[in-house]
Parts: sequence; C-alpha cells; structure tokens
Amino acid sequence: MTDRAPAAAPVRDYPFTRPSASEVPPVYVELTEREPVCPARFPSGDEGYVVSRYEDVRTVLGDPRFSRAATVAPGAPRLTTVAFEQGGLFTMDPPEHTRLRSLVALEFTPRRVAALTPRIAELAGGLLDAMARHGGPVDVLEALAQPLPVAVICELLGVPPADRADFRDWSEAVLSITALDREEALARRAALLEYLGSLVAAKRAEPGDDLLSALIAARDERGRLAERELLTMVLTLLVAGYETTASVLGTAVFTLLRHPGALAALRSAPDQLDATVEELLRINPIGDGGPLRVTLEDVELAGCRIPAGSAVIAAVCAANRDPARFPDPAAYRPDRRDGAHLAFGHGPHFCLGAPLARAELRIALGALADRFPGLRLAVPEDRVRMRSGLMLNRLEALPVTW
Repeated sequence: MTDRAPAAAPVRDYPFTRPSASEVPPVYVELTEREPVCPARFPSGDEGYVVSRYEDVRTVLGDPRFSRAATVAPGAPRLTTVAFEQGGLFTMDPPEHTRLRSLVALEFTPRRVAALTPRIAELAGGLLDAMARHGGPVDVLEALAQPLPVAVICELLGVPPADRADFRDWSEAVLSITALDREEALARRAALLEYLGSLVAAKRAEPGDDLLSALIAARDERGRLAERELLTMVLTLLVAGYETTASVLGTAVFTLLRHPGALAALRSAPDQLDATVEELLRINPIGDGGPLRVTLEDVELAGCRIPAGSAVIAAVCAANRDPARFPDPAAYRPDRRDGAHLAFGHGPHFCLGAPLARAELRIALGALADRFPGLRLAVPEDRVRMRSGLMLNRLEALPVTW
C-alpha cells in the first residue's frame, strides 16, 4: 500500500454545484482526470472522500470493505445530520442485508415485472389520455413522471390510492441532504412512519394479495422480520420505488426534448427503445453520488490510502461519464454499445427494483413518443430547474406542449 493519502489534496465541499438542470457538476471532469479520490466535507460537517472513476466507483460499490452498516454505528461519519433509518436495506451488509433482500426479491424478477407490464401500460395510457384532454402546456412531471411510479409501487405494496398525495413531501425527508433543516426532516419522517404503522395495522386486520401483506406474514407467521425492520423495509420500498423512477423519467424526457427528433425517433424505431433507456439511465444519473459507505479497514484505491473509518461517496454520476469507459461520455448516443453503466449500482446493493424501473421507463417513454411525437419544451431550456439539496436529481417542473 502506498504512503500517499488523499488528504494532502484540498478538501472540497460536497455536494458539488450543478450549473444547470441539464449539466452534471463540471468538477467531476477534473476529479476523474487528476483527483480520483477527492477529500470532501459533507453537510454534516464530517469529512470523507468522493471517488469518481468508473473502476474505482465499481470497487466501492461491490467491495465488502466499504460498509453500509458502519454508517449508522455510533460515532460514524455522516453525510447529513439526519441518518438513514436503521434496520433497512440501505444500512445493512450481508448476511443481514441478504436475508431482508430475499424477502422481496421475488416481487422484482423479470418474470414478475413482465406480468405487471399490461397494468403499467394501462396506467400510463390513462395518464396520457388526461394529458391530451388537458391540452398544452402541461407539466409532464405532474402529468406522467410522478403519478405513474407512485401508482405502480403503491399497487404493488397495496397502498390505497387516497393515501398517496403526501408521498413526495414525506420522501423528501428521507432523501434530503440540504433541502430540509433537521427539524423539518425529522418531523416528516415521523409522519411517514406513523402512517406506515397505521397501514401495517390495517393490513394485519384485512390482508390482501400484495407485497405489504406478504411482508407482514413474514413478520408475524414466520418471524423473519422484526417490527422495525418491517416498517423500514416498507419505507425503503415506497421511497426508492417512487422517487428514483419519477426522477429519472423526468430527466429522461428533458434529455429527449433537448435533442430534436429524439422522441419521434422512438416512435419510428420502437426496437431501439431498450438501448435508448440504457443510454438515458447512463447520462441522467438518479443521483450525483451514491449512498454513503464507511471503510472497515485501510483501503488502497487509485494509488491513495483511505484510512479505516472513513466516509466514502461513490460518484456514479462521474463514473457513468468516465472517458476511459465511455467514449464521448457527455454525448447522448442512443446507439451506444460501450458497456454497462452503474445507474443501478453494483454488487450486493444493486437496485432491487431495476427490472421494474426499466419497464416503467420503457413503457412510459414509448407511450409518450407514440401519443405525442411532436412534444416540445414550453419554456426555454435554461428555465428548467433541478430541485437542490436532495440525494437524487429531481426536476422542479418540465412544462411541455405539442
């Protein structure tokens, strides 16, 4: 192991600044080229490192020396002043993580997702019907990108339609870096957990044919879940299943509209839809970084020594634009065949809902192209803003017309 530690470099404040909704933080180009392990100061006040090259990010995501469970240990460095809920997939390592993940993995297999496809298409069609009746201009986030994923994950879990209105505010409390102050974030989390507790009680009284009822049975009949694990699991599935897909669907539409003819091309060549979705995932990261990890021992990475107990962010945003992995990395190229992106992570924490997210993106974008091939932005590109201070990249609004 080398004696060169990354701490010799200047400490940068994280998260890094985005110049606009269509650009990733430009500092990542510099870091990827010259400072692949960058010392950083997080909003919590703690310091750690941001890793930016593709192969190094892949290592952080997959190497057990970079722990999720250690992030909630007493005294561990944190990204924000409000930590993730303990007892959930985000804060566990194998084998505990494997045990919990196996309880829901069967709901997200390609076969199960294929069975959901007609219902996803029906939901998307209904939303686009309403959009057409309304007429332009319309915010496509409110019309499609947000209601479709929340409807899908809520139907999967068995959440009543009337209870879905508050999910965006609640999920911000889980995903906030600097968007909310500590008191507001804690208050919203408490409201979400209170709601989930009441929902679990209702499902216990009247079980249904849904994932939440199955998880409750795993808790009550087979003892495979603690009560806190059950609540945290449902919270994780709701937030991750809704927010990630809603955010990337919005930024994907924005990307297509910034490239004239890109949406119409999907209508004329639907066989290119899968490849287009993968390129949109690569170029539109769900978040600029990834969930925090803490090193369990000294680790050498990119010729630098990261000490044990260090906080590390794997910058998927930068990895997916690493020129060593993706030629012409900043360009949107739907015909790209350069290899696997890391939008859904890598290793034990690879996104459980990736097949479902891909299906929703494919169905929504295909239906949008078919119904509105002339869709265009209703405002200048530079007036589209990204919601700041969240762990993911959510647009504030995306006005369109046709």
